[in-house]
Amino acid sequence: MNVLVTGGSGYVGSHAVRELAKHKHRVIILDNLSTGHARLSQGFELIEGEISDLPLLAQLLTRVDAVMHFAASAYVGESVANPRKYFRNNVEAALLLLDAVLASPVRMFIFSSSCATYGVPQHLPITEECPQHPLHPYGVTKLFMEQVLGAYSVSSGLRSVSLRYFNAAGAHECGTIGEFHKPETHLIPLTLQAALGIGGPLRIFGGDFDTPDGTCIRDYVHVSDLGEAHVSALEYLASGGKTVNLNLGTGRGTSVNQIATTIEEITGRRVPREIAPRRAGDSPELYADPSKAQNLLAWKPTRDLREILRSAWQWELKLHAADYKLE
Repeated sequence: MNVLVTGGSGYVGSHAVRELAKHKHRVIILDNLSTGHARLSQGFELIEGEISDLPLLAQLLTRVDAVMHFAASAYVGESVANPRKYFRNNVEAALLLLDAVLASPVRMFIFSSSCATYGVPQHLPITEECPQHPLHPYGVTKLFMEQVLGAYSVSSGLRSVSLRYFNAAGAHECGTIGEFHKPETHLIPLTLQAALGIGGPLRIFGGDFDTPDGTCIRDYVHVSDLGEAHVSALEYLASGGKTVNLNLGTGRGTSVNQIATTIEEITGRRVPREIAPRRAGDSPELYADPSKAQNLLAWKPTRDLREILRSAWQWELKLHAADYKLE
């Protein structure tokens, strides 16, 4: 199939593009490169543009059978400080993208959603039936778009899969793409940078949670496993599958301290740490029940935590090599 991938020059999007290509699907990437990087799209057709550009979309949608939508602003803290940006980028622009899709023959749409739609869960593991009460504008935008897709499924026959990621992590086995954010806010890159002596000690937000070691527990899933799930979702829709929302996680939780300790074992370097105050809204534990995705998509993560961390370490070393420049 031919697939338009918005935000395909970003972290998760670039990995999904590789998995699509591996399964012989043809890809067109649309990215404004505001947070993505052209280098992550090398070897693929990259159109630099906006998802709100209706004339451009009208042209591109004549060439594809499906859309995968990754393009969005994705910093939780920034969404609190600047909600206007998030509602414009993640809702207003996304609605224009959907307008263009509805005006075209394309009726398959895969949406990059988030476990942030759940907020503080009422039970663990988190199932898709868990009430959704997001704690910040970023989560609100993802939930809103899920609801839009549900409504459009009824009104226009647009079939969609919304994939609620838990903690995407790791880097591609080829070594040419991986995680890179400015500013970096994700735990694993920050822990690796602390091991490299970059940016000071790892700040751990809260050391007194009701968990075995007092630090937060999260569900980390390899980004290439996420990419494979998107291919499975595309094949599910192509076979006539109906609109659905699915968790993507491993079903296992790992604490912040366990991440740091395992990185020390893998790298042979000490990770200096300091305890900082808790962040508002942080839950002690968040991990998925991924059984619905496993049953419906025949998808299951195959890469364990150590593989996630080893791949992330090799990518981090490359990022900080003197002869390598991503930008």
